[in-house]
Amino acid sequence: MPGARTRSPLGPCALACLVLAGRAAAQPANPVPVREALRDANEDGVPDRLGKRAAVAGVLIDDPRPVELITALDPDLGRVRADRGQMERVDMNLVVNARDAMPQGGKLTLRTGTAENGSGVALTITDTGCGMDAETRSHLFEPFFTTKELGKGTGLGLSTVYGIVQQSGGQLEVWSEPGRGTSFQIRLPRTEDQIEAPAAALPALPPGRETILLVEDEDGVRSLTRAILERSGYEVLEASNGVEALRLAASRAEGIDLLLTDVVMPEMDGRSLARRLAASRSETRILYMSGYIDQVLEDQGRGPGGAFLQKPFLADILLSKVRETLELQ
Repeated sequence: MPGARTRSPLGPCALACLVLAGRAAAQPANPVPVREALRDANEDGVPDRLGKRAAVAGVLIDDPRPVELITALDPDLGRVRADRGQMERVDMNLVVNARDAMPQGGKLTLRTGTAENGSGVALTITDTGCGMDAETRSHLFEPFFTTKELGKGTGLGLSTVYGIVQQSGGQLEVWSEPGRGTSFQIRLPRTEDQIEAPAAALPALPPGRETILLVEDEDGVRSLTRAILERSGYEVLEASNGVEALRLAASRAEGIDLLLTDVVMPEMDGRSLARRLAASRSETRILYMSGYIDQVLEDQGRGPGGAFLQKPFLADILLSKVRETLELQ
C-alpha cells in the first residue's frame, strides 16, 4: 500500500463525524454476508450495474475516463453486522473519490480479506491517482472539508463514511502519498449472529413513462440513480446543482413530471430550487432526498412541499417512492 497513513479516530472531529452519519442512519444494523455488505462482484469481475452491487458500476460504466476495475474478493469471510444501504453509501463515496483522483484514468482495485489481526474482515479500495500529502490527510474526515473545486461537492462524503464505519463497530485507515495513489481500508468485526429473514418484496411497479429532473451534487449517487430510473423506463434529465437544473428546465419546451432533488447542495439547496422551479412549472411534482433528516425538518416552510426519500436507498425503494409521488392526487 502507499506509504504514509492516517488512522481513525481523528480527535476533536470524531464526534461531529458521528453526528453527521447518525443523521443518515435509518435502519438498525443486521447480520449480512460480507459479500453483500461489501459489494461483491459478478464472475466476470464487473459489478452488476443495477442489482444489489450497483454502486461501483454505476460510478464507472458511463465515465469517459479509462478506469480499469480489478477485484480480489474472498468468498468465505462470514458475516458482519451492518446495514446494506449504509455500506452501499460507503462504497459509493470511496469509489467516487478514487475515480476523481484519476482524471487521466488508472486502476481501481477492490479487495476483501481477513483483517491483519484475524478477528475481522477488511475491505480495501486502492487507486493509482494523485495521492495526498500529510496536511490533506489530517483533515480528510472533517465535515465540510473538500479538495474539489467550488460547487463540486459538499465535503460530507468522507465524514459520513467515517461515521458509518464507526457505527458498525469498525475502523477506517488511509494510506497515501503524493503521486503514489491512495488506499482506504475498512475493517469490520465478524458476527456469528444468524441472518434475519428478508423483508417481503415490494409489489411490481409499472414501467415509467414520465420525465424526471434529477438534481444531485454527488457524482456517484447521481449516476447510480439515473441508471436505475432509466432502466425502469423514465426519461431522466440530470444536473449537478440547482443553477444547472434551472437552466436545463428553462431550455426545455416539453413538460417535466417530477423534480427529484437532494436537499443539501452547494450554490443552491433543494428547497430553493423547488421554489424557483415551481414559479414556471407548477405542475411538476417534487421529491426531496437527503441523508440528513434534521436539515429537511429545519427547511420545512422554506420551499414548496413535497415527498421525502431518506438516503441511502435501495433501487426498489427509490422506484416505489417515485411512482407514489407521481400518482399523488
